[in-house]
Amino acid sequence: MAEIERPEWVLQMQEILETLNEGVVIRDDCNRVIFANTCFTEMIGVPLEDLLGRQAADFFPPEDAEKVNQHVARAQKDGHHRFEFYLPKRGGGRLPVVIGARILEDPDGRFFAVVTFTDISEQKRVETSLIEANEKLEERYREIEQDLVLAARVQQSLAPHGLTWGAVEVAAYYHPVWRIGGDFGLVVPSTDDHLNLVVCDVSGHGIGSALVANRIYTETMSQLERSVPLREMLRHLNAFVKQSLGSSVLYFTMAAARVDRSGRMVYAAAGHPPAMLVRPGEQPRLLPSRSMILGLLDEAVDVEATMEIPLEPGDRLVLYTDGLDEAFSATGEFLGVEGLREIVGAAANLPFGEMKESILDRVAAYRDGPAADDVSLVLLEMR
Repeated sequence: MAEIERPEWVLQMQEILETLNEGVVIRDDCNRVIFANTCFTEMIGVPLEDLLGRQAADFFPPEDAEKVNQHVARAQKDGHHRFEFYLPKRGGGRLPVVIGARILEDPDGRFFAVVTFTDISEQKRVETSLIEANEKLEERYREIEQDLVLAARVQQSLAPHGLTWGAVEVAAYYHPVWRIGGDFGLVVPSTDDHLNLVVCDVSGHGIGSALVANRIYTETMSQLERSVPLREMLRHLNAFVKQSLGSSVLYFTMAAARVDRSGRMVYAAAGHPPAMLVRPGEQPRLLPSRSMILGLLDEAVDVEATMEIPLEPGDRLVLYTDGLDEAFSATGEFLGVEGLREIVGAAANLPFGEMKESILDRVAAYRDGPAADDVSLVLLEMR
C-alpha cells in the first residue's frame, strides 16, 4: 500500500466511518484518495490498497471522467454538491449511486473533500419495474381507447334517427354522458304498417350499461320485427333480463309507442318518466308508466300496461330518458318532469323542425354544467 499522509482528524473518524452503511471516500487537496471505508471498497469491488493515492476519475472511462471532474469542480466552488451517477465495478458493470461531496478545511488550512456514495440500485430496479409497468399500462390504455372508439361507433350506429313516415314526422337525439352509455332509442317501421318508437334507459353508465343496453336493443328489435304486442314485449324483456342478465343492481326502464297510418297510437311504459302528448293550444299531457321498473320483479308488467290514444293532425309526442329532466340549476333547483313539461310546452309553439333543438337548448341553459346522465329524445308529429 502506498504511503499516504492522513490528517489526525481522519484517523479519529475512521472507526465511525466504518460503521456507516454507505460508501465514504476522503480526498486531499490534490484530489487523491486518502481514505475509503469498507462499504465503499465492497461497492466498487476494488481493495483499499488499489484506491489510495488514486484520483476518482482514474476509475472511469474518459468521457465519464470529465463529468466527474466537472462535479468535483462544482463541489469545490459551492462547498458542497450532490448528484446521481454511478460507480464502475471491477470486472464490469455499473452500480447506480447518489454522490454527495462536501469540502472541509482543516486547522492547517488544507482543503479535503468528504464524498459519500449511496447505493440506489434497489430504487433503480423499482423505477425500471415501474417504467415497464407504466409502458404496459399505456399500451393497454391505448387498446382500451381503440375498443372504446369502436364501441362508441357501434352504439352511435344504434342511435335513433328521424324519418318521415306517411303523415308522421319523427326527430331524434342521443348523447351518452361518457363515450358509450346505457340509453338507446328506436324509430322502426314494421312490416304490418306500424311505426314503433322506443326509448330505454339501463341503470348505470359506461361499458357495463352499454353492453346490457345493446343486448336489450337486439332483443327489442326482434320483438318489434315480429310485431309482438307492447305489453307482451315488456313482459318478454323483463323475463329476458332477469333470466339471462340477472343482477340485483341491474334494471331498466322503457317507453314505447306504436302508431298506425290512421293515427291510432298504442302506448306502454315501465318505470319510465312520463311521455308528453302535446296538442295545439293545450298544455302537454303526461302519459304515465303503468308498469314497474323492469329486470327486478317477475310481475313488473301490469295487466293493463297499454293505453290507446288517437292522434290528431298537429299532435306531437315527446319520449325521453331521465337524463333530460333530472337536471339541477346553479342554485340547486331541480328541473323535474314539471319543469321539462313547461319547456316542452313552450317549444311546441315552434315549427316541428325547431322543437328538438329548442328543448335541448332550454334544458342546457337551465342545467348547471354538462349533463350528468345519458340523454335520449324522440319527437313525433302527426301532420
